[in-house]
Amino acid sequence: MTPNKRLFLLPAALASALLLSACGGSPDEGGEQAGEKEADSAGFNSADVMFARMMIPHHEQALEMAELAEDRSGPEVGDLAERIEKAQGPEIEQLTSMLEEWGEDPEAEMDHEMDGMLTEEQLAELEAAEGDAFDELFLEQMIEHHEGAVDMAQAQLDEGVSAEATELATAVVEAQEAEISEMRGLLGEPSEAPASEDGGGESGGEHSGH
Repeated sequence: MTPNKRLFLLPAALASALLLSACGGSPDEGGEQAGEKEADSAGFNSADVMFARMMIPHHEQALEMAELAEDRSGPEVGDLAERIEKAQGPEIEQLTSMLEEWGEDPEAEMDHEMDGMLTEEQLAELEAAEGDAFDELFLEQMIEHHEGAVDMAQAQLDEGVSAEATELATAVVEAQEAEISEMRGLLGEPSEAPASEDGGGESGGEHSGH
C-alpha cells in the first residue's frame, strides 16, 4: 500500500512544485513591468520635471535681458528682444501649467546648474551699457544663454517621456538655434550650420529681413 501511495503522491507533488515555480518567477518580473507601465501612464518622468523647472528661470532671465533692450538697443536688437519676449513669456506659462498638472511645485528649488545663465555681475554690466556697446554685449550674452537652453532642451529630447514637454523642447531647439544664427550674423560672425551647407557665405543674407 505504501509504494502505491508514493507512486500517486510523487507526480502530484511534482506538478504542484512546477506550478508554484512557474508562478513564483513572474511576480518580480510582473512587478517591474507593472511599475514601468505605471510610470508610462503617468505621462512624465524626472527628466520632464527637471526640464520644466530649469527652463522657467532660464526663460525668466531671458525676459529680463530683453526688457533691458527696450530703451538701450538699436532697432535690430530691439526687434529680436521683442520676439524673444513674445515667444518665451507664453512658454513660461506652459511650463508652469505642465508642472502643476503633474503635481509638481513649479517654484521648487533646483540643485542643478543651468547652462547659459548669466551672473549678477554680467547682468549689471548689460544694464549699464547703452547703444552699440549694449547691442554687442546683449548679442554675445544672449547667444550663450540660448546655447544653454538648447542643451537643456536636447537633454529633454534624449531622456524625457512627456509628449507636451518633448514638443516644447523641439520648438525651443528650432527657434533658439535660428536666433543664435541670426545673432551671430548681427555680430558679423559666420553662422555655423548654414555656412558649411551653402558654401561658406557670410551671414549677410541671413538676417536681411530683420
